[in-house]
Amino acid sequence: MTSNKNTEFDFFITDLNGNLRGKRMPAGALNKVLHEGIKLPRSVVGFDFWGADVLDNGLVFETGDSDGVCLPVSDTPLPVPWSDIPRQQILAMMFNSDGTAFEADPRQVLKRVVDRFKAKGLRPVMATELEFYLMDGKSETTQRPIPPMLADGRGRRLSNTEGYAVEEMDGFDAFFADIRNACEAQGIEADTIIAEMGPGQFEINLNHVDDPLLAADQAILFKRLVRGVSRRNGYGATFMAKPYADQSGNGFHVHFSLLDEAGRNVFDDGTDAGSKLMQQAVAGMMATMPDTMLTLAPNLNSYRRFMPGAHAPTIASWGYENRTVALRIPESPCVARRIEHRVAGADANPYLVLASVLAGALYGIEQEMEPVAPIEGDAYAESNDALVLPNKWEDATDAFENSAVLKEYLGEEFQRVYSSAKRQEQRLLSERITDVEYEAYLGLL
Repeated sequence: MTSNKNTEFDFFITDLNGNLRGKRMPAGALNKVLHEGIKLPRSVVGFDFWGADVLDNGLVFETGDSDGVCLPVSDTPLPVPWSDIPRQQILAMMFNSDGTAFEADPRQVLKRVVDRFKAKGLRPVMATELEFYLMDGKSETTQRPIPPMLADGRGRRLSNTEGYAVEEMDGFDAFFADIRNACEAQGIEADTIIAEMGPGQFEINLNHVDDPLLAADQAILFKRLVRGVSRRNGYGATFMAKPYADQSGNGFHVHFSLLDEAGRNVFDDGTDAGSKLMQQAVAGMMATMPDTMLTLAPNLNSYRRFMPGAHAPTIASWGYENRTVALRIPESPCVARRIEHRVAGADANPYLVLASVLAGALYGIEQEMEPVAPIEGDAYAESNDALVLPNKWEDATDAFENSAVLKEYLGEEFQRVYSSAKRQEQRLLSERITDVEYEAYLGLL
């Protein structure tokens, strides 16, 4: 593979928080990197959100901060259409120096679960739906979200909630055209664009693919693409779970079905109810949902989505064509029978979200579990304490860290490294004195 001599390229892995870590390199290094990869400290994968070492994860001093080898997931670099200078990008995955999988790498975590499905002759098909807020370009400077100006020549700033409004998208024609073009250039099949419930909030659906690793790769690249194209058009964009306290949060919905070796959807038994195997998958996902809450809602801000009236699932629940439950079985032709997982926030790492969904489903299938009765009507009105999901960051960390099921399905090393990063983030934030505290107490006490 060759590249224009003036073209730089970004070579990066995804850390556990979904942040990209790597190097920007000259075109002349491309062929070597595609064959040999690059070395980075394994501790990079376990950084906290701000890129600092996590000393409790066992990857720093105990190993001499040893290197891993980052190898590309594809031999074809992808363009970076929003860059002002010619640039390409290469997504990679980390291995140990002896060639074995580095099991704290989030892509390796997902691959571990996918390989277990493959061993059973099953192939997951997955699609992602990501919500984000488009903001005024000043938002990244002020570090406060500001709704964007409509590019309609009238100097009008979005301020109202206009769910599903086509006219709201009309004011951003150039932006969405650039999004479409950038997706096409990177081989990302984007489907519908929807104006969601907050001012400047949109959802873009990515098409189903029968390779969960590719689905997660595309979600990672899509999030980078949205931020890059937004800046190129003078805007900002955020996948933060709850950027506005009084507006809808950003969700990350996942659609999931399973094919057998003949390509048949094993969730389809010819009935609207779906197959027994589908219901086993539902039961497993419900059983593991409290333990996986930390990967579905990884940050302090994530838990603001789960407040009363916030339209995010608060209990482990399922139902048919019901958007108040955590696991929805959409109305569809039988051959397209699938599960929609509705818990994760858009701030979550796509590899870990998909791995959590699949781990729960596989657990239910292998244990031949049976779900409770599906909910009809308002799931928020349910009062079964046994189904309530952790709604505090620390509680979710406890559940994740102590889960025997996740230790088996997602890996002990990942469990240790990820929980260590979250503990450090919680400790650092707890040491900060907030603006609210100063405004409330300073000068009055």
